[in-house]
Amino acid sequence: MSVDRRTFLQMGAGALLVSAAHGCTTASSSQSGAQTTTSAANSSSGASAKAIKITIGYWPIAAGLPLYLAAEKGYFKEAGLDVEAAKFAGAQQVVEGLIAGRVQGSANGTGSGNLALGEILQPGLFKVIATNPSNADYVLDQVIVAKDSPIQSIAELQGKKVASGPGAQNQALAKGILEKNGIQNPQVTPLDIKQHVAAIASGQIDAAYTLEPTGTIGSLKGITRTLESGVIAKYILGSPKAAWHGGSATLSTQFLNENPEAAKKYIAVYRRGIEDIRSNPEEARQYLAGYTAIEGELTKAVPLPNYMLYDEFTPSDIEYFQSFFDYLQEKAVFSRKVDVAALLYKE
Repeated sequence: MSVDRRTFLQMGAGALLVSAAHGCTTASSSQSGAQTTTSAANSSSGASAKAIKITIGYWPIAAGLPLYLAAEKGYFKEAGLDVEAAKFAGAQQVVEGLIAGRVQGSANGTGSGNLALGEILQPGLFKVIATNPSNADYVLDQVIVAKDSPIQSIAELQGKKVASGPGAQNQALAKGILEKNGIQNPQVTPLDIKQHVAAIASGQIDAAYTLEPTGTIGSLKGITRTLESGVIAKYILGSPKAAWHGGSATLSTQFLNENPEAAKKYIAVYRRGIEDIRSNPEEARQYLAGYTAIEGELTKAVPLPNYMLYDEFTPSDIEYFQSFFDYLQEKAVFSRKVDVAALLYKE
């Protein structure tokens, strides 16, 4: 199957991707199709005024936390960088911004599958500086059912009405999960992830392959329960502890080549943001507010993702990442093989 622009636009976000788009309202600027949330390095000093503008596209979900935190704590400004966080309606729009040159990079949470499609459309488009891997310990993906449903395992979904998020990636993954549980010729209905809880409550569907914070929202409302979490790692990658690199932070190759010093400073600040989250995750949670629809009790309850920087990848991590991309190629979501190792940033 060839991957054209129409296919690209229909791709699901995958990784963290659709995570907290629940209730998010995004506006578009006349120039970039993105809503500018914050300019992390606005400064009246002459030196800052001459700084290169770096626009980073993000989808308003929890995984983008390193960008939000670094912006709000003034880390980019301290480094002499003029960084603007631009909110987009979905991961595919962020990638289109990269292709068009309207953004110089993406925050974590931008779907790795979407980014790979961008690479197929325009080889050499970007380099990955960090990912947000998930599994049974760092929960993103899950299968949910009604709180009082008699269903106790995925294998019991044979003949049941199952939904996934929209797009070829989400449907391919959902069908793969069902097949691995012995369900033959699985039928999966694409449905906007923010509708999953309501659809289960109304009886429209019996179960959903979904992404956080859907499960947390349904649980807090007393409507749904999680049948199983970390399903991509377990059933698609073969181990509950496998790292599913569903979302990635990137910088465009053009920006890296034209502004190597600014790029190094940006990566150093992004690393600092990740290190802050690792060292004090509870304190970091406050920076979800304003950038995402995650507010109040949900801010405290929603699982935070793990993060892996480009220089932290082991051979096994690359192998798991490659297995994910190879699966999408096998299912004809990708028209050709995408080499993960070649996409990782190298100093």
